[in-house]
Amino acid sequence: MRTAHILTANVGNEAARMRGRDVIAGLSIAGLMLPEAIAYAGIAGLPPQRAILAAIVGACAYLTVGRSRFAIISPTSSSAAILAAALASLPPEGISAGMLATLIVGMVGVLFCVISAARLGGLASFISRPVLRGFAFGLAITIIVKQLPVALGVSLHSSSIGALLIALLRGFAQWHLASLATAAFALATLLLLRKVPAVPGAFVVLVGGVGSSMLLDLPAHGVASVGTITLVPRWDGLGLPNWKELSRILQLAVPIVLILLAESWGTMRTLALRHGDRVDANREMAALGIANIAACAVQGMPVGTGFSAGSAAEAAGSTTRWTGLVAAGALAALVVLAMPLVARLPEPVLAAVVVAALAHALDPGPLIRLWRIRRDAAAALGAAGGVLALGVLDGMLFAIGLSLALLIRRLATPQLSMLGQLGTGHDYVDIARHPEVSVPAGMTIVRPAEPLFFANAERVLGRIADLPSLRSDGAKLIISLEESFDIDSTALDALLEFAGQMQTRGVSLRLARVRDHVRDLMAAADAADLIARSSYSVDDAVQMLEEETSRCRT
Repeated sequence: MRTAHILTANVGNEAARMRGRDVIAGLSIAGLMLPEAIAYAGIAGLPPQRAILAAIVGACAYLTVGRSRFAIISPTSSSAAILAAALASLPPEGISAGMLATLIVGMVGVLFCVISAARLGGLASFISRPVLRGFAFGLAITIIVKQLPVALGVSLHSSSIGALLIALLRGFAQWHLASLATAAFALATLLLLRKVPAVPGAFVVLVGGVGSSMLLDLPAHGVASVGTITLVPRWDGLGLPNWKELSRILQLAVPIVLILLAESWGTMRTLALRHGDRVDANREMAALGIANIAACAVQGMPVGTGFSAGSAAEAAGSTTRWTGLVAAGALAALVVLAMPLVARLPEPVLAAVVVAALAHALDPGPLIRLWRIRRDAAAALGAAGGVLALGVLDGMLFAIGLSLALLIRRLATPQLSMLGQLGTGHDYVDIARHPEVSVPAGMTIVRPAEPLFFANAERVLGRIADLPSLRSDGAKLIISLEESFDIDSTALDALLEFAGQMQTRGVSLRLARVRDHVRDLMAAADAADLIARSSYSVDDAVQMLEEETSRCRT
């Protein structure tokens, strides 16, 4: 009994310690969420309360389904930038920009729920990491450049960052030195406090900014402040869209869904793997859908899990998913109880918070690594260039299209590896990588590096048919299909035509590593001859060809 009592007490003490860590982590994260939420609302061109309300209700709604302990649901810089680009496009007639933003957020939530119901959580993988890194790099530059007018205290707006930079340089005489000094000091403080992870740098700068505004009377010196924030949503001006307008809203919502899907799932999965946690993509998509629908209900902004907030939760020692609830409650309390103080927060300080939050995305290390390993550097640079040249919204669509185009190009033009026997065993490996291998006399063994399907089957088999080694009499050919778990009807027809072509040329053909799914398709298509030419291993195919040669000689 005493042992059981001690164990129960230990479990209770551990649970209490975990709750304590979650409370501390939540309070620390709330200090980061407030300035970032206000700043991201500024990026989207919306009132600050939209981002704050979205963060509060989004974090609470996520707990109903979501399971990631590091997921801090709030507006993100990327989704805010894409929303700004969407709102900058021609809105449907009769709907204000604010109501259009609300409808877009609602559509984002519905699309996430559809993705979850259709079990399509793996869609995030269609945006490759190099493309996502390049997009993040270009997006960080875009957002930082667009924060410069706020930091410099000038009123300039442009959809093109090139035009904005030129306008800033031409208007050098209009730069507001007090605003510039405020932003520079806040940014320097943020970067210095990063060396002390235990200190919530954004919260310290937030308090320092409010204090400086009051002590130095910064508004009297021309430094703009946030002003009063009301947390009550306003539903005036509601206009129900027609089907044409809904179609336009859907087009504007899709890029936001895609970037939130890739960004949120990438953050959740990375942090989960780092700590041995398990998260389910489809469940998390449902949680994001519910969170965005809740954000729509309070006229908020699109919400997801940003890497900076997730990393902050990890660094703060989050142990359960209740950290997000504590952060949401602390954020609400901070805004309600300290509203007069928050109203004094200088806008250049918010610009500094945004720049500091995105500074990690400007690290060229990941791009240099891709260049060094000679893999996907063009994809990353192309995505970054697309954002800078085309803008955030079109740049996002360009990055997605580039990712899919590179995938299709790789699948459509696979590399052909010539195989040889390694030693005296049953392993057949690439001759180019293992020059010590031996090739059975008179045989050509080929392995396509990608699965055969409608886009590459004829091209791959055509390249094999043109091999010089198949022009001699009595040539023997083995094609290893180990990469083809299954094939479509086009690939099957191409194999049948290829087999007939080889028979006409007098080439002995065998198919190796043929999976059962492929054999089932051959059987359904009455391709008995092709099944007879199929083997489960390359070694079996070699032996079959050697036996055929022996029978022919006798």
